[in-house]
Amino acid sequence: MADDLEPRLLRRFLAVAEELHFGRAAARLFVAQQALSRDIARLERRLGFRLFDRSTRQVRLTPEGERLRPLAARLLAVHDEVIGELRSSPRPLVVDVLHDGSTAARILAAARDQAAGQTFEARFHGGFGAALSAMQAGKVDVAFGRCPEYALTLTLVRRLVRLEPLALMLPDDHAWASRAVIPMTDLRGMTIDTSAGNPEAPEWVELGALLLADFAATAAPEHHPGMAAVAAGGADEAAYHLRSTGWPILTRADVSPVPRSVVISLVDPVPLYPWSMVYDKDLDHPALADLWQAARRLAAAEGWLDVPDSPWLAPDDRPLLSRLP
Repeated sequence: MADDLEPRLLRRFLAVAEELHFGRAAARLFVAQQALSRDIARLERRLGFRLFDRSTRQVRLTPEGERLRPLAARLLAVHDEVIGELRSSPRPLVVDVLHDGSTAARILAAARDQAAGQTFEARFHGGFGAALSAMQAGKVDVAFGRCPEYALTLTLVRRLVRLEPLALMLPDDHAWASRAVIPMTDLRGMTIDTSAGNPEAPEWVELGALLLADFAATAAPEHHPGMAAVAAGGADEAAYHLRSTGWPILTRADVSPVPRSVVISLVDPVPLYPWSMVYDKDLDHPALADLWQAARRLAAAEGWLDVPDSPWLAPDDRPLLSRLP
């Protein structure tokens, strides 16, 4: 038997021991079920005996698992007490929300309201690409945004929180400004601003390019200095950019119009931006669960995961639909 037992493995053992169901335990721990099974197998190898009897119908503790359960609970209680004493002021959970007013910012605000005992810090990188780089550098704990399949690594957890419809932002004197919706087929031959050249949000630029290619529209030339620069300029600067270029701007439906503009939803099909909550699988912070619960509550209350009758997603995002709860 190994002399050292990792608290992380013991926590995962206790979750399965309490749920007696690997799927429910994985959801509770915010990890993939396959990863949880691997960790339980790893713990069993280190201990030298099986902890669970598994069949297609049920999961049961072995006698050795029954013996370990109260011992593991006591060990973790002492571990957490020591950590708590050493951290009289636990460090905040650092969350990137892209920009003020975003879906991620709303989730963070809800978590702050509902988890009074936890501390959160916001970061505003203006794009998921930049936020992901900051997370990998250890400067951010959780990032929100479109995380395509190819961007995932073995260490990342991705949990879908919202399918947000896309829209066009237009000058308020545009010929389409009074429309209720804009069918995607009407974009044929048009030039649309997709923030091309924005190094902070390559996932957004790619999404726009794929969408416009499918409907015979053209992305505006690379010109964009990055969302951080535009945000620093304020709404008036964004409004000037919109009117001076004459290019409608691809945006998300929840974005507030800048001065003298309107935001109109795209339909037939409804293009979707998939917001995911992304973090390292080994992140161990008490506020993580509160952040996820806030996202789940908002999603349930506002239908964030409802799929339109005719949706459009980028090819790398389509697998997400098969994983909806």
